Amino acid sequence: MLFVLFHLGTERYALEAQRVVEIVPLLALKKIPQAPRGVAGMFIYRGRFVPALDLCELTLGRPAAEHFSTRIIIVNYTLASGAEQFMGLIAERATATLRCEPKDFVESGVRLTNSPFLGPMLKDAQGVVQLLNPERLLQHHASAQLFESTPEADHATH
Repeated sequence: MLFVLFHLGTERYALEAQRVVEIVPLLALKKIPQAPRGVAGMFIYRGRFVPALDLCELTLGRPAAEHFSTRIIIVNYTLASGAEQFMGLIAERATATLRCEPKDFVESGVRLTNSPFLGPMLKDAQGVVQLLNPERLLQHHASAQLFESTPEADHATH
């Protein structure tokens, strides 16, 4: 299976490539007043408004550095209703892939209740890679705020 690799600070993370719609350069975002922590703003992708989460803000408490290799990874995010919506994930150094089996990622034995989106880990020649689960990035209330039912979202599910 193929995984997209990226960094949050100095640490490496992975995301299942089959979840990825497209990886685009970091672009200007429309800020959302009083948005939940980690929500960097909105952008338009293929005619749809898409929220963007800053993964560095969520994990490290600081915004992602604006480098040429900082990207927005657009993923399909599954809502509680089962519908899918695009979501942008801002990540640093999103320039590589990894091919391995999902079973190669193993549980570390450490569970952080404030970071339920961080999953099992894999050790390779460069160190440790941790799997990220997009469905666990948002608390239920934040998901409801960002993805309330709209004609666009309803149309995307039909």
